[in-house]
Amino acid sequence: MWTSLGLLQAAGFGFLIVVFAVVLFVIFLLASAVRIVNEYERGVIFSLGRIKGAKGPGLFFLVPIRDKMIKVDLRTVTMDVPPQDIITRDNVPARVNAVVYFRVMDPNKSVIEVENYVLATSQISQTTLRSVLGQKDLDDLLTNREAINEELQTIIDFHTDPWGIKVSVVEVKDVEIPQQMQRAMARQAESERERRAKIIAAEGEYQASQRLRQAADRLETPTALQLRLFQTMTEIASENNSTVILPVPIDLFKPFIGGLEDSNGHDQRARATRRREEEEAERLYEEAVGEVKGTEQTP
Repeated sequence: MWTSLGLLQAAGFGFLIVVFAVVLFVIFLLASAVRIVNEYERGVIFSLGRIKGAKGPGLFFLVPIRDKMIKVDLRTVTMDVPPQDIITRDNVPARVNAVVYFRVMDPNKSVIEVENYVLATSQISQTTLRSVLGQKDLDDLLTNREAINEELQTIIDFHTDPWGIKVSVVEVKDVEIPQQMQRAMARQAESERERRAKIIAAEGEYQASQRLRQAADRLETPTALQLRLFQTMTEIASENNSTVILPVPIDLFKPFIGGLEDSNGHDQRARATRRREEEEAERLYEEAVGEVKGTEQTP
């Protein structure tokens, strides 16, 4: 009897274990069948190895064992391109790095066409960076960044398009060149600034000379020069100077001297004319008196 009870208890305990295992298996199946995909994700579903397409976002169910899902992030990925050693077209060694912004546009292609789309995009970005920048001169690399970035973005996007990847922006971040080249470029920039400074100074002198020429043409008359002199004296006097030494050109006084000479000459000519008239009148008077006396002595 005790043996029968022990067998019954053992059988009951084993049954409970089986039931518990079955319940756990069912829970596992249900958990594997339920999938939740976030708003920025898509779930690429495979059924018995064949792709069914991308689903999401939200909650959906899979057939256990038969279906399999791979999540794909649709957010923009910021990827640093490691520094690359290049030699420019004008044989200058440089070290450049860049940053690439891309996102998945087709989740199905990103899973089927490439094993790891992030690694593949990184590798194609590095090779494109070396090949494109190696065809540029150093001056273009330093000054024409926008065109170079657009060219890099076009080439990388062309290679990643079959993978369902869209490259939106490629930016060259830093360009490192040898110290000797930096010093040479600094000397070149300094020389260029000196050249510009000399050209600007010469242009200023030329314009000033033109203005002085125009001013000289306007002030060529003595009256204008005299007015300018008086204006200069007024400006100097406004500074409360106790002593003012001002050179005066003799040309300013020519009008006054000429006018005085003309007045004196006119007076002298008038006096000479009057003297000649008086002498002529006296001579005529003497002739008339002599004729009268000769007439009286004749009888």
